[in-house]
Amino acid sequence: MGLTAVGIGSGIDIGGIVSALVNAESASKIAKFDVNEGKLNAQISGIGALKSAMSEFNSKLESLTKAETFGSQKVVTSTKDYLSASVDKSAVSGVYQVQVEQLAQSQKVGTAVVADDTSPIGEGSLSISVGSGTAFNIDVSDTDSLTNIMEKINTAEDNTDVTATIIHGELGPQLVLGSKKTGEDNSISVTATDTGVGTGLSDTFTMSELTPAKNAIVHIDGVKVVSQTNSIDDAITGVSLTLTDADIAKTTTLTVSQDTAKTKGAIEGFVESYNALMTTIQDLTGYDADTKQAGILQGDALPRSIQSQLRGMVSSGVDTSDGMQMLANFGVKTTREGLLEIDSDKLKDSIENNQSAIAELFSTEETGLAHKMSNLVDTYVKSGGIIDGRDNSLDEQLSRIADSREQLNRRMAAYEDRLYKQFNAMDLVVANLNSQSNMLISRLDSLPGVVKQNN
Repeated sequence: MGLTAVGIGSGIDIGGIVSALVNAESASKIAKFDVNEGKLNAQISGIGALKSAMSEFNSKLESLTKAETFGSQKVVTSTKDYLSASVDKSAVSGVYQVQVEQLAQSQKVGTAVVADDTSPIGEGSLSISVGSGTAFNIDVSDTDSLTNIMEKINTAEDNTDVTATIIHGELGPQLVLGSKKTGEDNSISVTATDTGVGTGLSDTFTMSELTPAKNAIVHIDGVKVVSQTNSIDDAITGVSLTLTDADIAKTTTLTVSQDTAKTKGAIEGFVESYNALMTTIQDLTGYDADTKQAGILQGDALPRSIQSQLRGMVSSGVDTSDGMQMLANFGVKTTREGLLEIDSDKLKDSIENNQSAIAELFSTEETGLAHKMSNLVDTYVKSGGIIDGRDNSLDEQLSRIADSREQLNRRMAAYEDRLYKQFNAMDLVVANLNSQSNMLISRLDSLPGVVKQNN
């Protein structure tokens, strides 16, 4: 690149001069890049904060678009010792007294005791069924033992209702079949047919009941209810019972009531996230007179448009079966600052006495407030949506600045190289002139009659 220190011929600080000239040429451009880059990064940060607040708001809207958020019921049991309960929306509020007399159980039957569970039983076939279900068949060879038969039963492709195991009791081993289904309608039937010599198979598979099949029996407000299983879904409208223990002398009280907390919590979450979004937009676009600082998105039409559209939806009504309804009718009003505020007493009364109207206001398909707001927010925050488009635009602007920086660096490198060449050439000229001057002075001093004067 040439000399980078003091010129040999001229004594001039070439490096310092070149550096100063390059800096003078590039400083204003670099400063402009820095300013623009800083603004773009700030805007990207602001857009990210806006998207985050909108996504959080959208998550709160989701529950308000669902009908089950409104008018749902809840059930409380006085004890969990004998049963558990759940309810759906059709359950009727009320108090129910339940006694569990008997749990449902499955039947178990056993074969005759054999001397050795690894010895052949006898050739033939078995037909096994549970209740009114289709029987499945097992072919037994003349070499099959009780253990082999157990394995064939358990691995039969068409066996869905029976388990087989061998229990070694005091008198010897026997095969025990158990039904996978509870209730008296699901008793086990076994038919053995001998095809070989003797009656070994049919003699062994003369079944005896070890555990009887039982139905579940409960009493609900004095009404006897019988079920094949310990899960009872049709005894009380909208209530499902799962029986876990029985004691006819013990009463479990079921209390079914409206689940107002679910609706209240959803509306409170909506108000909180709406206010957070509005505050975020205000911070991004407003001006703080105390700090004299403007928001990083001040003057940006995007957040202001979002704010305007959402405020318009909040203040407008929704056509329901009870006429035009608004948030304010149910205790959610707009403050002077454009935020939402809850009148707790009015909201509580509305949820308890007019929850169907609240449901229509929020969750009616397409026209409900939550649906309309969610559809609007989706257009901004979804992948490839409006905000992603803005992000991409800002990223492209940053990329162009980076390209411009690179171009400037290349131009400044060429400019610096050119300056060094020019100053080096000048320094060489000065060096030659100095050399010639010195030589001329030396020759003059050597002429006869020339007296060198000292100053």
